[in-house]
Amino acid sequence: FPVVILINGLDGAGKGEMVNLLNAWMDPRHIENHAFPPPNEEERARPHAWRFWRALPPKGKIGIFVGNWYTDPIVSKVRGITRRVELDRSVDDILRLEKMLTDEGVLVLKYWFHLSKKGQKARLEKLEKNPRTRWRVTKHDWALFAEYDKYVKTSGHVLRLTSTGYAPWIVVDGSDEYHRALTVGRHLLEALKKRLAETKPGRPTKKKPATNAAPLTRSLDGRDLINSLDLGQKLAKKKYEDELEILQGRLNVLSRSPKFRDRSLILVFEGNDAAGKGGTIRRVTASLDARAYRIVPVAAPTEEERAQPYLWRFWRHVPGKGRLVIFDRSWYGRVLVERVEGFAAEADWMRAYAEINDFEEQLSRNGAIILKFWLAISKEEQFRRFKEREKIRFKRFKITDEDWRNREKWDQYETAVCDMVDRTSTGHAPWLLVEANDKNFARIKVLRAICDRLEAEFGKT
Repeated sequence: FPVVILINGLDGAGKGEMVNLLNAWMDPRHIENHAFPPPNEEERARPHAWRFWRALPPKGKIGIFVGNWYTDPIVSKVRGITRRVELDRSVDDILRLEKMLTDEGVLVLKYWFHLSKKGQKARLEKLEKNPRTRWRVTKHDWALFAEYDKYVKTSGHVLRLTSTGYAPWIVVDGSDEYHRALTVGRHLLEALKKRLAETKPGRPTKKKPATNAAPLTRSLDGRDLINSLDLGQKLAKKKYEDELEILQGRLNVLSRSPKFRDRSLILVFEGNDAAGKGGTIRRVTASLDARAYRIVPVAAPTEEERAQPYLWRFWRHVPGKGRLVIFDRSWYGRVLVERVEGFAAEADWMRAYAEINDFEEQLSRNGAIILKFWLAISKEEQFRRFKEREKIRFKRFKITDEDWRNREKWDQYETAVCDMVDRTSTGHAPWLLVEANDKNFARIKVLRAICDRLEAEFGKT
């Protein structure tokens, strides 16, 4: 399991000394230290949490975060840059992040180092008088001291809202270095011992907590989002070629629009096996500058990816502004293949709906335009394409034994898709169901949807 240690608190309360001590007490080969200064240009082009997502330690490592996701919301509110409503929204984001991390098995330990106003002033003056430590006290520190009362009020509000059963705050008196060190050391030791005892080899694995909500049930008449689609829709070759040229031209112009520099575009392609995702993606990228987009093909997670929360391997591919990323399969694997094949416990894939919605909302708030496509084909059409792939030499690599096994669970996958669309199709990241029995029809529908959405977004003032 991974461990995340958050070091927060008032300036002069010994946060830096505590981090040094932790590195001295433990094997530094297993510790990753992260200090987060003001975000750089690359980080500002992505959601606020992106730089923290990337820094999360894998299983078997301890990450010490100084200046973490609590710092900016508190300091911004104290300085009057943001209002209370914006602070509370940041707190909501933090609560969802920490809940997801702990649900994924991360041990989150939060330490708040506190000093009285008198004690902070004495501490800063002492550091400033000593030539060896003078560099540690800046005008910024004294400016924060002048706002001590506001800082304590704001941080107290945040601590009350974010001290939870799964990630409680430990408030540490920073006035005495020995008391401070032993308080943190003892708590950290006991927390690690407890978690290690729970995960000791040979012990029975604890059952996942039961979920209160149940998956959506199939309708009484057997109709649902997928089997209600008219998969017989077709587009003649001549009309397809004419529309393809027009839509690719529109997309090319839109991708070079000055307004796109302040936005990013995320395209998610999911669908039945052999539904034509690859061919559709090629028609999209044919109209784009290869330097402006990236395709992320998603397969089974690697060992490195399995050592992190399941969204981690997608977090690191979030595009900056002015960029486009296409996901050929995506984070929806948690509520599709992992659900149907039993790779994720029910409690895990049930909570994933809310985690995915939260992730996409953060992307949207940061300026990302998100389009999600489900390419649907009939069971009979899939069988025909599978057989065609077996016969044609240069297509044979596309068909595997796993594809045939998945057909045996067609109804289960269909139910999972309906649940996915129902629970994750939002105003900022809607699903578009694409009738893909006819590849020409599907490709034109996808291209038109992308162009229409970009024109609608760029037309906004």
